[in-house]
Parts: sequence; structure tokens; C-alpha cells
Amino acid sequence: MRFAKTIKLFLMDGNPNSRISCELSNWSGKAYKIPRIEIKNCSDRSDLMGTGVYLLFGKNELERDQVYIGEAECILKRLNQQLGQKEFWSEAIVFISKDDNLNKAHIKYLENRLHEIAVSVNRYKVENSVIPTQSSISESDKAGMEEFIEYIRLLVNTLGHKVFDEKREKQSKKKQDTFLINAARGAEARGEPASEGFVVFKGSKATSSVVSSISPNIVSLRRKLMGEGVLLDRSEFLEFADDCVFSSPSTAAAVVMGRNANGLIEWKNQLGKTLKDYEVE
Repeated sequence: MRFAKTIKLFLMDGNPNSRISCELSNWSGKAYKIPRIEIKNCSDRSDLMGTGVYLLFGKNELERDQVYIGEAECILKRLNQQLGQKEFWSEAIVFISKDDNLNKAHIKYLENRLHEIAVSVNRYKVENSVIPTQSSISESDKAGMEEFIEYIRLLVNTLGHKVFDEKREKQSKKKQDTFLINAARGAEARGEPASEGFVVFKGSKATSSVVSSISPNIVSLRRKLMGEGVLLDRSEFLEFADDCVFSSPSTAAAVVMGRNANGLIEWKNQLGKTLKDYEVE
């Protein structure tokens, strides 16, 4: 069960594009979102001289989101080192403890688990060249760190990155139906609506060919997904190697069917009800 949360955002420089601190009520942790170009201006933050975990965010040459996950006993020193070691990132999100309760074993545990979650979710390309070592901590400390991770996931999303968010959203008040497409030329897909648009499930099949009248943007998107390994060429069809989030049901349907499509009509549940009818119930 999820409860309402109060999040306090402080614009440290009076600019939403600059440094932001982020706190949750009744939580000992604290987050900072710091643009790369502002790292040098953080020497006045004494709490960044202690232990913590950090995430470096950027994009690669194909405009795919990337992240590097690390830990340090002096966060600010490590971020300054990363300015000269890693080029891809444009901003960092840092997590520390306001009561200095994070020791080396704790941050190593957090680093390993956050890396594990990011790889499993597979939204961002994880830039770590090796898997971080997980430290051995007590059962009670592990429970505390898992709770800390839940707050990290919440705040990272709040600060603009879904690196730890599952593509299939957990059901809350109302059970969502799974929607299907079974169409010509091998199109056979399953998916569901999501807050970001529409998720096509792993194992779904898209047509291997497209019609001549298809939008060039859809052709480009299919090529991009193939280049990223999301769509695999199985000769007679293209297979989704992972869950894939699209901006709208229509974009999802067009990629699957290899033609322009109205996703509100093409996606139907097992009772034959269209997504359009489902949404207006």
C-alpha cells in the first residue's frame, strides 16, 4: 500500500535548471540534483564532503539515456574526479544521510542494489564497466537500506529520471486489462496503457515489412529500436526482446502493424473491447 508523500524541493540558486536539494518528510536522507557545470560551485556544501551514492545522467550518440552509478566516502571529491574521467554525463543526482548514518558498507550495498535494479528495468544504458560488489551487512541494516532504496527510487523519478521504474506499472485502484493486436503480416502483440503512454510486452511480434504509405517517423523509430536491440529480426517478423514504452497507443500500434494506425481502435482486450471504449467506461 502506498501513502501520500510530502516532498520539499529547494532551488538553491533560484533557478529550476540549476542546483536543487530534495527532502522527504520523516526521512533521514537527502538528495541533490546538480548540473555538471555547477559541480565546481558546490564547495560550500559541507554535507557533500561525506559518504553517499551518486548517479550520473546523460545521453549517448544515439540519444539513448545513460546512467553511471557510484559511491564515495567524499561525494564532492568523487564528482570532481568524474568531470575529467567521464564525458557523457550532464547532471548528477546525489544521495546522502542527514544524520551521517551511511557508512562504507551501506553505500557499497546501495551501489550494488541500484545497479541491479537499473539493469533489470533496462530503461537506461548502464555505463558501469563492472558490477559493483555488494557488501555484507546485518539483516537489520539490509532492511534499512532497502527502505532507503525505495525513497531513492521515488526521488529520482520526481527529479526527472525513470531509471528505476518498471515499465509495467503496478495495478492500484482498478485492474487494467491486457490489450491485443492480431493483424496481417505476422503482427501479434500484447500491451497495456501506462502513465507514459503505452507499453508493448516482451515477446510481442511486429511485422517485418512496412506499407509504402507509413509515416517516415515510424520507419525511423522501428530502425532505432532494431539498432538498440529492442526489436529482433526473426525473418518473418520482428520480436520485442524487452518491454517497450511508447508515447501513445497509436505509435505502439503503428510500429507493431507496420502501417499508420489509430491505437485507440486497434488495441482490443480479450472481450473485443477497444481501448477507446475501455477508457470512456
